[in-house]
Amino acid sequence: LAARPGAMSTAPIEDENTTLSPPFDTQGQVGNAVELAMTSLYKADAVCFDVDSTVIAEEGIDVLAEYLGKGEEVAALTRAAMEGGMAFQDALQARLDLLRPSRQSILQLLKEQPFVLTDGVKDLMHALQRKKVDIWLVSGGFRIMIEPVAKQLDIPVENIVANTLLFDENDDIGTYQSFDPTEPTSADMGKPKALTAIQAKKGYHTMVMVGDGATDAQAKPPAQAFIGFGGIVERAAVKA
Repeated sequence: LAARPGAMSTAPIEDENTTLSPPFDTQGQVGNAVELAMTSLYKADAVCFDVDSTVIAEEGIDVLAEYLGKGEEVAALTRAAMEGGMAFQDALQARLDLLRPSRQSILQLLKEQPFVLTDGVKDLMHALQRKKVDIWLVSGGFRIMIEPVAKQLDIPVENIVANTLLFDENDDIGTYQSFDPTEPTSADMGKPKALTAIQAKKGYHTMVMVGDGATDAQAKPPAQAFIGFGGIVERAAVKA
């Protein structure tokens, strides 16, 4: 399923105080197995969200690159990774080799330019939480940049699967050293690996993945459904 452009909606979760149930109105939605995707969302005991251009209205690494004066070069690599035209681990390595961000520079960016949540995402998260659905943030982005987003949405940091940057602990600014290659989202096919590990740990029956990119679509299976979100960016590889 590829959702139509616009804000995130709580349907088919709930409408004001009324919980909805199948069959669902699929008008305006595009993609394959739309009814199955919406039913899976309704029945889900866990929903995993990508972060960049899904939960937030930006690509975090592109924002960081602009802040560090290397926006154009990094944006090109990000597009290649999201469209599936470049192995994710190669794009990640190349972007970080260009940026070499210190811990200090990242924290300063987050202070000066906090991320903007996608319209409707907080309402959707809270609707899921009222239904006792576990929410996970599964991202190829950086944990240090995602933790403040999770805090805004009342998501425990333990429910974040993302890349961990390694800094020099012996200097004042935290000079960039490398990234943790053992994180599942540091490599291609990382999101299905992440969801497989989550499912094995928690025993979920129905998992749904929501995101904007080709790497998110890879998460089905183990997710029962993938919902492509085009409210920020429509990607041809996902819409197809």
